[in-house]
Amino acid sequence: MTDRRDDEAEPERLGRLVLPPDRESVPRARRWFRKFTAHEALACSMDDCLLLISELVTNAIVYGEAEGLWRVRVEWYRVGTSLRVEVHNPGFPARVRLRRPGAGEAHGRGLLIVDQLADEWWSGPSAHGGTVVAFVMHKAFAEQRQAGPGI
Repeated sequence: MTDRRDDEAEPERLGRLVLPPDRESVPRARRWFRKFTAHEALACSMDDCLLLISELVTNAIVYGEAEGLWRVRVEWYRVGTSLRVEVHNPGFPARVRLRRPGAGEAHGRGLLIVDQLADEWWSGPSAHGGTVVAFVMHKAFAEQRQAGPGI
């Protein structure tokens, strides 16, 4: 986990998806991410991004908790030449932790995978309430978009 680096660029939201907390939401998140980024010609690995989204949405479903109906929110942004993906759930931010499971353990590798494949990742309180876990892929876009003409 590293500190955020793209603070100097204004985030441009490329897509958002709100999902029920069930297992069909994981492949749905992958399909929609692929569909809504297809025209962007990402310079980073689509397979890596899809794996990271799968891990974070799965974690959001497994660890999210609320008293009533709740949803998992996935948002992706262009920040300069970087891609940032955020996954929000109503769980508690303090429960997010990087584990190093033993060889015999079947679960617990999600954030380890995120830590290895993403250029950055972090977790904390979500602006929507609950928890956000985000990853960043630097140089995901070939060039930074130019700002519009000044007034």
